[in-house]
Amino acid sequence: HAMLDRQVQHMVRLLDELLEVSRISRGVIELRRERLDLAAVVHDAVQAARPQIEQGGHALEVTLPDEPVVVEGDEMRLVQVLVNLLNNAARYTDPGGSIRLGVRRDAAQVRVAVEDSGIGIAPERLAGVFAMFGQLNRDDPRSQGGLGIGLALAQRLAQMHGGSIEAASGGLGLGSRFTLKLPLATGAPPAAVTAPAPMTTAPQPRGRRVVVVDDNRDNADTTALLLGAFGAEVQVAYDGLSGLAEIEAWRPQVVLLDLGLPGLDGCEVARRLRTRFTPAEMTLIALTGWGQADDRERTREAGFDHHLVKPVAPGVIEALLEQAAGDPGAPAR
Repeated sequence: HAMLDRQVQHMVRLLDELLEVSRISRGVIELRRERLDLAAVVHDAVQAARPQIEQGGHALEVTLPDEPVVVEGDEMRLVQVLVNLLNNAARYTDPGGSIRLGVRRDAAQVRVAVEDSGIGIAPERLAGVFAMFGQLNRDDPRSQGGLGIGLALAQRLAQMHGGSIEAASGGLGLGSRFTLKLPLATGAPPAAVTAPAPMTTAPQPRGRRVVVVDDNRDNADTTALLLGAFGAEVQVAYDGLSGLAEIEAWRPQVVLLDLGLPGLDGCEVARRLRTRFTPAEMTLIALTGWGQADDRERTREAGFDHHLVKPVAPGVIEALLEQAAGDPGAPAR
């Protein structure tokens, strides 16, 4: 039961992040602005991030100025920004490390710095730490279980508050520092504002029709949500026979197929599709937990164009969609 609860909470967090990306990208999110004592925001963020900090056995030091620091903003969103920064520090710091959160005034703004003794960031990677779906080292076990959008969300929320986040590091193994900068409150608080221009991301494969076939409904639905965030039109099926019918009726440009499907397995579905659709008309991608050499040979013989082993980095799927067969603007036949 404990394992089930952890996995459900983890999936809820991933879905929440994806939905948040969608809301911000479409400019529909609103900030509920009010005058806030930043010390209260810091307190709430520390309490929310404490479980992950304690799980890593890290020492946390918080330094606040003696006088109140007042900002104008959405309390929940500002807590979210700091929680993302604290959780990021905890994740990329080896057990028993140290994390410091410090607040100080700087002219008409306030700086909130989150420093850690973690793995650090190579100089050439600093510019990309706030990229959507960006993770510094996807092979690092600490990168697994996340989508790589926490820092991008934090940056965008900071910008919506008239601020920004800066990243700094002395290099690999020398820790990192993320500094949130916000303007200090002046005068009466403004009315609620909507998000400014959409979040800047890599070119998206908008308009691609994609069918996802996976008998694990959670995997299928989460993958579909991810593809939707990329701008694709997505249909989902949960077994081989219904998947084949959906594909033949809708004729997508891309099909993501699990192999171990009830009814018809993924390879049989691919073989039947290849009797009707060429690789130039439809890209077939095996999305599976089977990754041995004979598994890859089996999918190649069945007519798949690509073989991806779960878990797959979102950026890999996005790149394959951009390269996919067919004209994304063509209507389904």
